[in-house]
Amino acid sequence: MLSRIRSAPPGPDTHFRSRSRPGLPTVMTSRLRSRAAALLVMLCATTAAGAMPARAVEMEGIRFDDAARVGGKELQLNGAALRARFLTKGYVAALYLQEKARNATVVLGTPGAKRLQLRMLREAEPPAFARAIRQGIRDNHSEAQVQGLAARLVQFERTLGEVGNAHKGDVINLDFAPQTGTVIAINGTPRGRPIPGEDFYQAVLRVFLGDHPVDPDVKRGLLGG
Repeated sequence: MLSRIRSAPPGPDTHFRSRSRPGLPTVMTSRLRSRAAALLVMLCATTAAGAMPARAVEMEGIRFDDAARVGGKELQLNGAALRARFLTKGYVAALYLQEKARNATVVLGTPGAKRLQLRMLREAEPPAFARAIRQGIRDNHSEAQVQGLAARLVQFERTLGEVGNAHKGDVINLDFAPQTGTVIAINGTPRGRPIPGEDFYQAVLRVFLGDHPVDPDVKRGLLGG
C-alpha cells in the first residue's frame, strides 16, 4: 500500500504545493490561499458597491436619495411619509439614520448624526410651522423638559422667522451632528446658528416619532412602515 501511495499521481492540492515557495509549511500556504480568496471577495464586493448608483424613493413625484451625508457620516434613508390634513398636502418628510430602525424608541435613543428632511408641497408661514413644533414638543414632554428646552426653542423659532415663508418645492433639512448640534438648512443653505444639545434634536424628532406624533401616518412612514 505504501508503494501505491508513493506512486499515485499528484492531486490538485499536491500540484499547488509543488508550485508554492520552497520551504513554506503546508499550513502557511493554506492560510495564504485563504487570505487571498478573502481579499478577492472583498475587492469584488467593494467594486460592485461603488459601481451601483444610489437608489431613490419617490413619493408625490418627489425623489429621495437612498443616502445622505451629515457631519462626515453616511446616512441611510429610513423611511418617508406624506403629511396631509383636511385633504391638503403639506409636505413629504424623510428620515435618514446611520443604521435603519423600525422602532421609534431605538431611533430616539440612538446617538449620532441624523437628518429629517421636509419637501414642501405648499407654502407655509414660519409662525404656523413654529407653533406646530412647539405644540408637538409640549405633547411629548413633561413641563420640566419643556422648560429645559425653552431657550433653544426660541432660537429655533427665531431662525425660522429669519428664513421667511417656505414655498412649494423648498427643501428643509433639520440636521444633527454631535460636533455641531442642530442645523437648519433651506435648499442646501444653512441658516442661523447651530442649536446645541442632542436632547433638543431628539425633542424635535419626538414631534414626529413620539407617543403623540403630529400624524400617526407620518410616524409609520418615517419608521419604514
